[in-house]
Amino acid sequence: MQFLHTMVRVTNVEDSLRFYCNGLGLEEVKRIDNEKGRFTLIFLSAPGDKGGQVELTYNWDPETYTGGRNFGHLAYRVKDIYGLCQHLSDMGVVINRPPRDGHMAFVRSPDGISIELIQEGDLPPQEPWLSMPNTGQW
Repeated sequence: MQFLHTMVRVTNVEDSLRFYCNGLGLEEVKRIDNEKGRFTLIFLSAPGDKGGQVELTYNWDPETYTGGRNFGHLAYRVKDIYGLCQHLSDMGVVINRPPRDGHMAFVRSPDGISIELIQEGDLPPQEPWLSMPNTGQW
């Protein structure tokens, strides 16, 4: 068995690519536009990662996603959680659960998908993250 991808439905391709690519640093590796099915699939992966991908699914006809069409969160191991959180914050992304412990943080995509960031190795707790409260839900 091999893990292939996690599918996330998105409502705005540009906002989502800005978050996942410009913010988190993922790279687009494949795109499929299906006119008959009226959807676009965009596959993203972390640079150098040969593992699973994130599939962004954009349905061309507007739809509200609730109930069983959502899920828990995506998780990424990162080399510098403080630097990435600062970068995302500078982009206007709310850090819902700051990396107070130097190990874990949570943010949300433009469509409300919870993203867990996990530090590779250990970093000592540091300000301003150490004193920062949670914001919203994560």
